[in-house]
Amino acid sequence: MSTHRLRDHAASHQGADAPTVLLPPGAHHLVMPGNKPSNKHLGKPVRQLLFSEALRQNRSPPSTPQEHLTNQPSDMADASQGATMDRILQEISAVGRRLKGMNSRMISLTEETKSIRLDIAGFQSRVTTLEQRVTTVEAQATLTANRDQELLYLRSKVIDLEDRSRRDNVRFLGFPEEIEGTDAQSFLKNLLPQLTGLTFDPPLEFQRAHRLGPKHQEGANHPRTIIACFLRHTQARQLLQKAHMQGPFRMNDLQIRMTADFSKETSEYKKAFLALRPRLRQLEIKCSLFEPARMWITKSNVSKVFYDPTDLSLHLDSISDRLIDMSSRILPQAQTTQAQNPPSMEMTPERQDPDPS
Repeated sequence: MSTHRLRDHAASHQGADAPTVLLPPGAHHLVMPGNKPSNKHLGKPVRQLLFSEALRQNRSPPSTPQEHLTNQPSDMADASQGATMDRILQEISAVGRRLKGMNSRMISLTEETKSIRLDIAGFQSRVTTLEQRVTTVEAQATLTANRDQELLYLRSKVIDLEDRSRRDNVRFLGFPEEIEGTDAQSFLKNLLPQLTGLTFDPPLEFQRAHRLGPKHQEGANHPRTIIACFLRHTQARQLLQKAHMQGPFRMNDLQIRMTADFSKETSEYKKAFLALRPRLRQLEIKCSLFEPARMWITKSNVSKVFYDPTDLSLHLDSISDRLIDMSSRILPQAQTTQAQNPPSMEMTPERQDPDPS
């Protein structure tokens, strides 16, 4: 009886819940027809073989060479499937290891991303703060620029008011020290008509007159300036116009000069304008300096007035640049024309002596 028939016979006698009894090869002779297959009739070695066979997927090797040849492809397929399963398991384990490495990397990347996000959030807050500060600074810069313009305007107004408050003053330069005695007003009232040849009606009157600055030490070469504030502005203007037309007045061996009194800023402007006169003459530009500090220039019947010597200097620089540019263009053209049309050299006939005959 074959192994499969023994298996069916054992199953029919033991019931549905009984375990299937598998006989190993060579043990089928122990089960006789009509006998109930039981572990008691098989003996201990056979029962061990049956137990080990049951553990091997309920399969028995072929008992005959024909069954062995028939089951050989199945065994090869099982072997190839086992090898394939081993490779698959190895690849799965390798993939698992890679996934573990990728998981650790992902964790580190996540932490780095969190750190970067925190940094970006910090940068964004700093950028927002900087934008607010820049906006504030721009607003303050605009306000400061407006205030600067206002301060410049107020400064010019203060200078103008100071000049106007000084327009009744006249400075006298060249009087020796202590020549006026103790009363400078009486000294000037008696001396100025004689010195200038002007007639003042009503007579000269002063609000005050005195020397400027502390008294010099003995042996000083430059005497201090006398400044006088006239009671009437017209008399001060009359005296200054005479001094401008005539120049320094002479008293014995002394030269007495009279100038208007201006603020420090206006005096510096006048000096700067006067320092530009040589450049104006070099460029053949007519100029006139008007009070308090205005330079009027005229070139090619075009006149301009300047209130700041810096602006006048820049204007002269532009004129000089234009003249240099024009000269650099004209000179090569003249040289080219001269090279193309050289001057003709005419030969004069030699002088012959008259015929003696």
